[in-house]
Amino acid sequence: MINCYIIDDEQHAIDLLIGYVQRTPFLKLVGSTTEALDAIKVISNEKVDLVFLDIHMPSISGIDLLKIFNNQTKVVLTTAYSEYAMDGYEHDVVDYLLKPITYQRFLKAAQKTLNMFQTMYVSKGESNEKAAPEVDYLFVKSEHKGKQIKVNFNDIDYIEGLKNYVAFHCDKEKILALLKMKDLEQTLPPRQFARIHNSFIISLNRIVSVDGNQVILRKPDQQTVALPIGITFKQPFFDMIKLNK
Repeated sequence: MINCYIIDDEQHAIDLLIGYVQRTPFLKLVGSTTEALDAIKVISNEKVDLVFLDIHMPSISGIDLLKIFNNQTKVVLTTAYSEYAMDGYEHDVVDYLLKPITYQRFLKAAQKTLNMFQTMYVSKGESNEKAAPEVDYLFVKSEHKGKQIKVNFNDIDYIEGLKNYVAFHCDKEKILALLKMKDLEQTLPPRQFARIHNSFIISLNRIVSVDGNQVILRKPDQQTVALPIGITFKQPFFDMIKLNK
């Protein structure tokens, strides 16, 4: 579990992030505060792996807190002001979330943090049992306003880009979601999915064969589907296949 702490001078902003943390299985909330100075003692004395940190606060700014933390913990900045992004990245923040923050964007930052910790565990030679667990699903905003749908990675056959939407093809079910293919590609685990075309991301577990410029997938109902391989994605895809032989 990644122990996280929330610092924001507005309680409603904290409450939103608390809800997001509770929905994310590999995050554990260890505390929150509207008083930035109170957080300094907590970060110094407690095991905090990740801080969601607001920038604009009355007593001390988030950028100043970053300097005080001095890389003791990973930090994701949360703010309504985009002009501070460069300052944040100069202090090695994991991500920069602009308010209002959606759960999809929050999860992307959380997954990025998880990947960083997993890389650290591997580089230190620690066993996989000690590494934080990977997320095996994501919540997506559906075409119906206010509705979030859970999509399990193992259920996905392939994903199709449709202008402002994407369609998750899951056996006989098709789920439409308000997402961009580029953002989705960065969220999905690369060991399980590959982008083969501007309009298609496939599940590697569903591949039956590669025939010329097409990938043949087999769905759980045993039906097959042929999808094109785009020129831009052809060489990276074939390189990946060679690496996984």
